Amino acid sequence: MAHIKQTDKRSRTRSAPSMRRALRREAPSTVGLLVDSEDFAAMRHYRSFLFEDHTEYLRQVDGLLRARAAQGMYTTVALFDPDDYAEFCGESGLDPDERASRSRFTAEIAAAGATVAYTGQPIDTLVPLLVSRAVRRATWEYATVLLAGLGDCADCGQDIGRAAFDRASHLLTRLLDTAGPGTHHIVCSTPTEAEQLLAVLHTARDADGPARLESSEGAEFATVLAVGVALESRGGIVLRTTTPDAPDRVHGWRLHRGSLLPLTAGEVFSAYCTDADTGEPVSPESGVEYCAGFELGADEPEAHR
Repeated sequence: MAHIKQTDKRSRTRSAPSMRRALRREAPSTVGLLVDSEDFAAMRHYRSFLFEDHTEYLRQVDGLLRARAAQGMYTTVALFDPDDYAEFCGESGLDPDERASRSRFTAEIAAAGATVAYTGQPIDTLVPLLVSRAVRRATWEYATVLLAGLGDCADCGQDIGRAAFDRASHLLTRLLDTAGPGTHHIVCSTPTEAEQLLAVLHTARDADGPARLESSEGAEFATVLAVGVALESRGGIVLRTTTPDAPDRVHGWRLHRGSLLPLTAGEVFSAYCTDADTGEPVSPESGVEYCAGFELGADEPEAHR
């Protein structure tokens, strides 16, 4: 009996490292990424940051991500902003020249910031994807704060931001329901006093089913559209639809007092074929039809009837 107990103990001892390896493979991790040379240069001020060349740094990060994926480990990549990092360390009483501080900051931004799941993307694909995700999140946060600060309507007592979001969600649902089957790329542009807000939504719909879209993208899009509804600004939406064996179709609407009014085909062509920065004409795309916007109806969301 004593021999059996000793054998069991050895078996448990030998299996402990393998169990830890198994747990390590199942534990997700986050890599903070310095996406451009300016951010990289800012981090080089810390002696504990050992990299000297941004291109080599990106190559090493790419190798790390590939190695973790080969071992079956799940990794997310987060945008590492040196200014936010310095502010975080100051507020938390941490030494910014410590590796542990960078690890803690990376964990914090993974929980609340913009991240991208690593699925084998090349680093030159991952970087712009991460930047785009960060811009989207910043836009959504700005729009959310703006709506929350509008207060209640003096006439009806409703929360203006909430009512605008409900209206925008209703307009988006009407748009997707009316757009029909196909792959849809939708862009909403809403001007504010501080900046021009943009939201992009990708969705697909089969002939016999509802539109499929990521809930977070839908909420971000509706929030930006809600800003235009609440402020009654001169925003607009462009919809591009792709279907098999047919030219892409582009439709457009302008936002007017909480409603989306269809643009004419000529207005859609003019908007789509004009450089937004310079105002210069842009050549129309081959295989694209510029179409008038379609009617979305004037009905209200259920809560406002």
